[in-house]
Amino acid sequence: GLLIAFLNLDEVIRIIREEEHPKAALIARFTLSDIQADYILDTRLRQLARLEEMKIRAEQEKLEAERKQLELVLGSEARLKTLIKQELRADAEQYGDVRRSLIVERPTAEAMDEAAFVPSEPLTLVLSHKGWIRAGKGHELNPTELSYKAGDHYQQAVRLRSQQTALFLDSTGRSYALPAHSLPSARGQGEPLSGRFSLPEGAQVVAALGGDPEQHWLLTADNGYGFCVQAKTLQVQKKTGKAVFTVGAQAQLLPPSGGAARATDRVVILTNAGYLLVLVAADVVELQRGKGQKLIGIPKDTEERLHTALLVPEHAGVRIEAGKRHLSLKAADLAVYGGKRGRRGLLLPRGLRKVEWMSLLL
Repeated sequence: GLLIAFLNLDEVIRIIREEEHPKAALIARFTLSDIQADYILDTRLRQLARLEEMKIRAEQEKLEAERKQLELVLGSEARLKTLIKQELRADAEQYGDVRRSLIVERPTAEAMDEAAFVPSEPLTLVLSHKGWIRAGKGHELNPTELSYKAGDHYQQAVRLRSQQTALFLDSTGRSYALPAHSLPSARGQGEPLSGRFSLPEGAQVVAALGGDPEQHWLLTADNGYGFCVQAKTLQVQKKTGKAVFTVGAQAQLLPPSGGAARATDRVVILTNAGYLLVLVAADVVELQRGKGQKLIGIPKDTEERLHTALLVPEHAGVRIEAGKRHLSLKAADLAVYGGKRGRRGLLLPRGLRKVEWMSLLL
């Protein structure tokens, strides 16, 4: 438009001076667009006169080249993608810096547990010999002072919190679970677990567990076999429970023993004949179910049985009671009885071989 005005400057001036509607006259005379006509009319006459033809033509050629390049890019999807990549790289080089928000891996999302809405309070779970269960607030509860039904008596107490899950094992090796906050109050005599679970015929609940789901437990039978398992593996929602430990023929499941650090704990095994064997807990297989491994060698065709198996912390010991006598073995003393899994172990001193009880010595 400016080039036309420059080449026809006299005519443009005449139209502006004489025509009542100069814009319409310019459009009609030189076939201009509205934008071109407005630009000419808005340009000062003095400035229009100074316009040089060469500068106008150079700008026109530059714009024409740019138009052709844009049409070339817009007409090719590959060229358009290449242009976008080049512009993104250029922006990254000019404005890019070290990432400020860290990329971290989060655990897999899980459905919220009902226990998450329950206040976290200390509870003491009390299990009777005949399988009645109840729970009292706090960890100071003395279960031996509670009243029990006729012919029943105290068997076991477990300290846990109301948000946790109470676990149970029956004599056939099946595990069961109940939310701790759902247990009946210790103010009464509780209720039988047979009403909460569908136990196999002739089975009895023999042990209660609780605490951290990541905690390891040692499960053993009196035939000398056993394995380690995590508490979360024992959790099950079915009333029929879950088969965990395969109790052999003529064998009985022993009370489980819990440990906090399987990598450093030791397994202290004692038979009713007074043989003691200490293993590294990490050498005992970890399973989700099964019979486990032979932990201590017990001669066949004898009445000797595994009496007690404990997971013992690295710097703890055990106390063994045999009638009126007892023996305290500290952590350093237990090293004498160390051996490999499946071995016979060492015989305790005379007078201590008729074992009645073995407990942790912290």
